[in-house]
Amino acid sequence: MFRIKQAGPPVVVIAALTGVCGYILGCTNASREKESQASAAQVATPERGDTSQGDQLARAAGNAPASTTSQDGEKKGDDAVPVAVSPVKARSPRDTYYPNTEDLAPNEMRVVACGTGMPTTRAAQAAACFLVELGNGDKFLFDCGSGAAERISSLQIPYNYLDKVFLGHLHTDHFGSLHDLFIGGALMGRNVPLRVWGPSGAVEELGTKYALEHMKKMLTWDLAGRAGLTDPRGYQLEVNEFNYKGENEVVYEENGVTIRSFPAIHSIDGPVSFSLEWNGLKFVFSSDTYPNKWFEEYSKNADLLIHECFVAVPDMVAKMKFTPESALLVGTQVHTAPEAFGKVMSLVKPRMAVAYHFFKDPDTAPQVYDRIRKTYDGPLSLAEDFMVWNVTKDDIRVRMAVTEERTWAPPLARPAMAPKPEDKETFAKNHGLRVDDLQYSKFIKSGYMDVDDVLRPIYQEASEALGRHFEYPRKDEK
Repeated sequence: MFRIKQAGPPVVVIAALTGVCGYILGCTNASREKESQASAAQVATPERGDTSQGDQLARAAGNAPASTTSQDGEKKGDDAVPVAVSPVKARSPRDTYYPNTEDLAPNEMRVVACGTGMPTTRAAQAAACFLVELGNGDKFLFDCGSGAAERISSLQIPYNYLDKVFLGHLHTDHFGSLHDLFIGGALMGRNVPLRVWGPSGAVEELGTKYALEHMKKMLTWDLAGRAGLTDPRGYQLEVNEFNYKGENEVVYEENGVTIRSFPAIHSIDGPVSFSLEWNGLKFVFSSDTYPNKWFEEYSKNADLLIHECFVAVPDMVAKMKFTPESALLVGTQVHTAPEAFGKVMSLVKPRMAVAYHFFKDPDTAPQVYDRIRKTYDGPLSLAEDFMVWNVTKDDIRVRMAVTEERTWAPPLARPAMAPKPEDKETFAKNHGLRVDDLQYSKFIKSGYMDVDDVLRPIYQEASEALGRHFEYPRKDEK
């Protein structure tokens, strides 16, 4: 180790100081030379915005010369040249995606991860859900696992535009937030039916239609309690069940978008994977699956390919407390292990491979990454919630979104409709109930506390503010 005190006293100190000064002077001269070159390159620029490569490099290195600017960032003086960065104008392109601040180009696809984690949800990661937005205005949700509705809300997209959901299978970490989207979406502005596509099962009771019919039955009390109080149009569910054995079968074809289904291997018969093709772009989503021949055949030529990639087996034992036997079975036979994920990607060769379905932590992500790289060396994203991919034919841009947590209802895509008293009658008839079943009983009515004196002014305030009369309800009408 170099120690000044071990050298011949003043000589070494003087030599060291001389060397430092020389280094500083040398850097200063080199910096000045770069500034001179950058300045010359800028002056040679014939028109605003038409910069030379040297100019761009100089600016990237922070060596563009200082200049006088007006408030809006324009140069002043006879030798006006473009400034590198305006002090007041919005900067573009951004390294971060802020929802609803960027146009989607006519030939562009944007994919947002709304859930990338495991069946045991946590604050950092919801369960499986990916939003696909297309430049033609269409939006599709692939899976809607537990916790995903909160992520969807954070994007502040009008819920009428989020009316198409494709389910790969019926584990709760892939459709456990569907009832939240169904009810919450209607409360927050969706006034069109929620349309859901999903596979059949080996028997009727294991199919999507059966599951969602019973989900609605589970929600009977919830829906009954809202009848006659809110816009009823959003509380409609349209289920489109298709044959899980269909190989590259078209399950959706509208507005230039084609979505196909092909069998997946996971737990029992029924799961599927999807491909979406539009305007020369191809998106593929595995949902959950063991590597299989259908995926290899039908996912080729994908621009963005999302495939499950489970937690590495050692971490399942250490972090999830699985027995070794269970970890090996679940991690390699029911799900796709990282090594197997890599092999699949090396065969289908997507423009961008996306691995999801693991907890992405500083101590576990390297295990997943290293094991994938044993078998695959192509473009790769290790997904996490709110990761965003902008896909065009020329480029795939990967960023993270910054979202708002304290969200309210997004803008309405269609005017709301006031509820009507007969909505209760309609609901009762459709569900085999009496209208009286949807009213308070005499027993409950007897518990009313008299607070009319503070509630009546609220109705009066609304009437005056909106120029309409709102009748205060009688107790026997509640």
